[in-house]
Amino acid sequence: MRMKTPWAGKARPQLLTAAALILPLLLGTSSAVAAQSGGTGSGPAARSAASPTVTGPVTGGNGAVVLQATAFDLGSVGYTRSEYFLSGNAESYVPEEPLDSDGRWQVTPESSAPYTTRIVVNRPADPARFNGTVVVEWLNVSGGLDAAPEWIYAHNELIREGYAWVGVSAQATGVTATKTADPVRYAALSHPGDSYSYDIFSQAGQAVRDSAATVLDGLRPRVVLANGESQSAFRLTTYINAIQPLVSVYDGFLVHSRRDIGAPLSQAPEADVPTPAVVRFRPDLDAPVLVVQAETDVIALGSLSARQADSPRLRLWEVAGTAHADAYIGLGTIDDGSGTAGLQGLKAMLSPPTRTGCGSPINTGQAHYVLDTAEFALNRWVRTGIPPARAPRLQVDTSGSTPAFVLDTHGNVVGGVRTPAVDVPVAALSGLGQTGASFCFLFGTTTPFSAEKLAALYPDHATFVAKWSAATVRGAAAGFLRPADAAELIGAATESGIGD
Repeated sequence: MRMKTPWAGKARPQLLTAAALILPLLLGTSSAVAAQSGGTGSGPAARSAASPTVTGPVTGGNGAVVLQATAFDLGSVGYTRSEYFLSGNAESYVPEEPLDSDGRWQVTPESSAPYTTRIVVNRPADPARFNGTVVVEWLNVSGGLDAAPEWIYAHNELIREGYAWVGVSAQATGVTATKTADPVRYAALSHPGDSYSYDIFSQAGQAVRDSAATVLDGLRPRVVLANGESQSAFRLTTYINAIQPLVSVYDGFLVHSRRDIGAPLSQAPEADVPTPAVVRFRPDLDAPVLVVQAETDVIALGSLSARQADSPRLRLWEVAGTAHADAYIGLGTIDDGSGTAGLQGLKAMLSPPTRTGCGSPINTGQAHYVLDTAEFALNRWVRTGIPPARAPRLQVDTSGSTPAFVLDTHGNVVGGVRTPAVDVPVAALSGLGQTGASFCFLFGTTTPFSAEKLAALYPDHATFVAKWSAATVRGAAAGFLRPADAAELIGAATESGIGD
């Protein structure tokens, strides 16, 4: 039984055109979707991590889960949220040999320390809606507290397809900030340091399998996937190369916005073990890895030097017109899947928001739609063996002293995963060029086209809608946009008034 979206049953005539264009895609992918929902998954791996003690659900204190994530009522979309403590002894690791750039690392446990951390669980309220897959996100602590950027970016796909999501406080910064925010609720939390974060993340995945009766309220997971964005992606890079071969807890990985290196394998107060200046994923991966990169990541964060060719267990998607962080980090917190965010996002390209302290309007690209597809593609890959689509790389000119993107006549990068925002543009979208303090450089820029340029490109509304719709259908057919998101995008163009 599928959940009704908040606008189900209401008249939305602007989506009639979208439905007519997307229906063939739905029919064309029906067999793959059926295979996804009916797959058996790989099941628990033969080797496993330690299984922690699970207690909860956690209550008390101020009465609310402390986490930067979506802000709308999950009950309104048929989901429920709960929180649990995990306790046990976690191990740190040291390399058996120097860590090389090829990622084929061999590590061994070094020391053990007790810990108590927390996990946050979002799951379908109706057990019949659960699709059997659990997405475990390494919560991001770049801002000094736990945040769930992957849940924010991809929650629409996760909710409409019935995934369970688990956010893990794997790092000391997040645990400390959470405990400070509500000392009563989180009095039991204790973290020995980030050298132990990798094993804590392994044990969180193991708890999803071994303690599903508690963690998932009796839902039975068939596939467990790991997600991480930005700083968490750096740590997942190290985890995939060093830790996954030891325990094989996770069936697949979505690594979003990594840089050229990995996070340290060990760090103070334990031994300092940094990774090499360039880190690639090991060639003998034991689980599928899908890497999604923004323009910012490729050049500003240096992942260009760590580029790899696609392989049987590795896919790389570099997404044109996107930044490491963008306007959807704000819009996504209130996007309840009703379909209105598509129009809001399109309008934002014409009147982009600013971020305090940053010199230019921030990026308003459509990375979140591609991330929706990445969740689907990784899950299907693990369940059925059907790999994600191969994507061309962003075109980079390396003839000068520093690499630079090759741009089209509108100022948008050539190549990569394409969305309507760059193929039928109303603005120049970049992951580079932002100025200002702190994290500003991660937010990219949006430069709206002038009214004169828009009129020249789209002399009437019908022309804009037709071009935008055609680009959307191409993206869906190529395997980079989900049909539901394609319908939202075409509905947004129809409602936009661009060209009127």
